[in-house]
Amino acid sequence: MDLGLKGKVALVTGAGQGVGEGIGKLLAQEGARVVVNDFFQDRADKVAGEIVSAGGEAIGIQSDVSDFDSVTRMVKKAMDKFGRIDILVNNAGVPAPMPEGDSPASFDMSFEKVDRSMWKRYLDVNIYGTMNCTRAVIDQMISQKYGKIVNIISDAGRIGEPRQAAYSASKAGVAGFSKSLAKDMGKHCINVNCVSLGAVPHPGIDNRRIGMMLKMGMTEEQAKEAIQKRREGASKLYPMARGLGRLGTLTDIANAVAFFSSDVSVFITGQILSVSGGYTTVG
Repeated sequence: MDLGLKGKVALVTGAGQGVGEGIGKLLAQEGARVVVNDFFQDRADKVAGEIVSAGGEAIGIQSDVSDFDSVTRMVKKAMDKFGRIDILVNNAGVPAPMPEGDSPASFDMSFEKVDRSMWKRYLDVNIYGTMNCTRAVIDQMISQKYGKIVNIISDAGRIGEPRQAAYSASKAGVAGFSKSLAKDMGKHCINVNCVSLGAVPHPGIDNRRIGMMLKMGMTEEQAKEAIQKRREGASKLYPMARGLGRLGTLTDIANAVAFFSSDVSVFITGQILSVSGGYTTVG
């Protein structure tokens, strides 16, 4: 099926690695011109360069999404380059804390033990980052009477997860923001939806966990074995993982984002699609 993304301009935040990188590259494969944002310019440039080398169009732009002035500068650079923004994927975010056992014994994300500065970090990036980027592009989308906004959240924000109170709150906040915004923006032909994630292994997360385990005194081999055992255990919680023999992939997520970014989903707005292999079945 042709998703009709050829020539559309997509801004993907946090696209210098992991989930955002997968999204940006798939949208480019579908013909979109991609603005690759990341907090680090070198990561943004690397992914943008790989898109260009594969025959696509892309530009890398550094920005701190929690800083509105930084975001407005990013959007101006994108507009100067491509002239419009049709698709905004709010992917940049502070990830969930690592599960117990992946970090030193002193690491405890229980709500009563977490410093308030950690709450602020989740809210500044996950909620305000999403709102900042949306505000920076919304006037232009309204003026062209067209836009697709896809916000990446987590099933933790839908059902809550133990030891992830601040993170769950931040993602639930994005879900509520998206539903409200969808009702406001429908008259302007702007769709607003969420893609909600479960466990998605990728090198960035693995490297983060290996680093913590090395600090605990494990060898690299022991750390990799521990990650594999945890992955096997997590797979039991995901109905589709038991059948497919794997957890979710970056492609699974990118496919859902591409659907919401296209006109195939033109009459769908204010919705949350969980790409979690059945981990949650929230109505």
